[in-house]
Amino acid sequence: MEHTTTNMRLRGVNLGGWLVLEKWMKPSLFAGLAATDETTWCAELGTAAPRLLRAHWDSFITREDFSWLAARGINAVRIPLGHWIFGPPYPYHAAYGANPHPFVEGGVEVLDRAMDWAEEFGLRVVLDLHAAPGCQNGFDNGGIKDVCEWHTREEYLAHSVEVLGRLAARYRGRRGLHAIEVLNEPHSDVPTQLLKDYYRRANRVIRAHCAPQEVAVVFHDGFRSHREFLGLFQEPDFANVLFDVHRYQCFERADIDLDIHGHLHKAGMLWKDEAIEIQRELGVPAIAGEWSLGLDLKVVSLWAPGPYNHALEHMDAFRQHTALRGYAAAQLLAFEHYRGWFFWSYRTETTPAWSFRDAVERGWLPAGFQ
Repeated sequence: MEHTTTNMRLRGVNLGGWLVLEKWMKPSLFAGLAATDETTWCAELGTAAPRLLRAHWDSFITREDFSWLAARGINAVRIPLGHWIFGPPYPYHAAYGANPHPFVEGGVEVLDRAMDWAEEFGLRVVLDLHAAPGCQNGFDNGGIKDVCEWHTREEYLAHSVEVLGRLAARYRGRRGLHAIEVLNEPHSDVPTQLLKDYYRRANRVIRAHCAPQEVAVVFHDGFRSHREFLGLFQEPDFANVLFDVHRYQCFERADIDLDIHGHLHKAGMLWKDEAIEIQRELGVPAIAGEWSLGLDLKVVSLWAPGPYNHALEHMDAFRQHTALRGYAAAQLLAFEHYRGWFFWSYRTETTPAWSFRDAVERGWLPAGFQ
């Protein structure tokens, strides 16, 4: 039987850079600081952090933004959050320095407000554990850049599971809650067996509060072949599962070296075939939980080494505009073969190809999504 939460096609947007900071998304917040991620930002600012971060929470995403998304036919948001969302206690990491609890408190009240707004405007919410203790990927979006220790201590794993259980308990029964994603982008260095065991634990704790017919559980591919998970989601405890893949074309050398026609072929043809194959072989629906119009590594990874060979660099304004419209359309057509997709991200400060609002207003993305 189809579950009410899995037969719905999701056309969504990530609310990134809000409850988990990323320097490239709002560089003004990091101006004059050595910090490269939310952990080091909080540790460096100390007692000055709460005022600055709460001002960011109140202004970066507002009720008007939920209204704007709903008016354009977007029906879902994915909200990245950190393991510190409920405040202390949480496991210590050396990156915290002298303060065992550096993170600003109050994020969960912001999340409560977001859930209210989503329900007011008829949007579904995917809660996404984006930054885990010890960092699961070494990226700034995992909370601590260049550290990937989440999988090395049971304390980190257990706290992640506990946070998921608390999220499930807090928002159970809310009509806006569509799904809970148990971990964003665990690194390929995390052993598959450990990751699968964590996925089982995470699924159990969510299901203790949220029934399958009410809430889906989302599992990221962990930057490895979907075939490493064959059979997992057919185990008895798994029901109403969504498999999450993130698709970009600006991080790997082979992609960076493509011209626009290569990008369009990969997006429109190869990614379409992949979407069909992944879901057929896994036996569960999948989503493209992150994608963008970004083709320029310089702007998204402020420390990335060149050369970049940016596909749009030698085009005039008309060709650049047409290329971005084409790249957007090719991806949308491919990702419509999934159960849903979420653009990364709703707003950025300086990078319009990564900003859903900018991309719609500039005509790169459609004006409506129904």
